[in-house]
Amino acid sequence: MTTITIALPDDRLQKLRETATQLNVSPEELVLVSIEELLTRPDDAFRRAVDYVLKKNVDLYKRLA
Repeated sequence: MTTITIALPDDRLQKLRETATQLNVSPEELVLVSIEELLTRPDDAFRRAVDYVLKKNVDLYKRLA
């Protein structure tokens, strides 16, 4: 595993610590989970394609239901 060091303004670090405390996790765990969520989220083009297909075929899906 690789370690990454980032610089955060004091106010952002404080907000990160507060949020992590509210969620009962460490700031490092919160950052890791946030990055994982960002990297595994489908991209906008995929979401637009899914929306298009669903809207285009809404009548077909109703008949099949």
